[in-house]
Amino acid sequence: MEANILEHYKKTSTYTYGGAYGDYFRSLPDDISVLGRLVCGQVIHRVTLMEGNTNANGTLLYGDMNRYPWHRMRCEDDIFLTASAMTAELFRLDGRGFVRDRKVEDKIVVTCRYVSVLMSAILKAKGIPARCRAGFAPYFKEGVSMDHWINQYYSEERGRWITFDADGFYEEGGMPLSQYDMPLDSFDWVADAYLGVRRGKTDGRQYLYADGLGTCSLPALIRYLIYDFHALMNQELTYTFLPAYLDGRLDKLREEELLELDELAGWLAEPDRYFEELCGAWEQRRKFRILNSPLVVC
Repeated sequence: MEANILEHYKKTSTYTYGGAYGDYFRSLPDDISVLGRLVCGQVIHRVTLMEGNTNANGTLLYGDMNRYPWHRMRCEDDIFLTASAMTAELFRLDGRGFVRDRKVEDKIVVTCRYVSVLMSAILKAKGIPARCRAGFAPYFKEGVSMDHWINQYYSEERGRWITFDADGFYEEGGMPLSQYDMPLDSFDWVADAYLGVRRGKTDGRQYLYADGLGTCSLPALIRYLIYDFHALMNQELTYTFLPAYLDGRLDKLREEELLELDELAGWLAEPDRYFEELCGAWEQRRKFRILNSPLVVC
């Protein structure tokens, strides 16, 4: 692996910068599976909270959801956008920090992007090249592949990127997934999925964006293509952000705009091989980076 690529993924973003928690992050377990399970124990996914003590939480693997305070938000994604914000709230709720016996009422409710950001922040603080990846997971529900964020870190010992998903106790729950060293074909990488749909080889309806509106196929894939691109450039966008030129028109793009995204997807399919091309697009194609402003009407 080229040294400049590894150095790039040691850098932090607004979202993954540990700030005052840098030393604390460095004190956390080095074993990725131990660290992942520890982090997972600090959060509740909004779907788990919604489903209560049923389905994946039928054995209370994630805790007794009846104990979650009625007055708190059912999802806190819009509040704790950064790793340091999540960590501050976790310390506020339980001053011991990241602990294995955290009570349900002292956990934060966030989705997969936030767990991914927190994991990357901790690994980067330890000096480990790490990156968030946005794509689709076929292992949650039969027949569909749900939008999802996971992580990769570079192992010097093994000489490769290791893919893992810390957003649940999947192995403990009986899911047949090698959670902390996932085979590459166990995840639907968004670039491959997008190109498969564009080339007519794949039915795009299987790729679902969980917005409650049934958004699927190219509108879902283009959204995540942008998320994956930004994540690989160390800017892990939250769900309210998109490049301004795409906002509100993911299903209305002209063919020339889709061809431009085809090129981007080709690079994203092999991000290390095409690292220079991705960096060039990041610096030169402003349309990919000028974001909408959901809270500001210009």
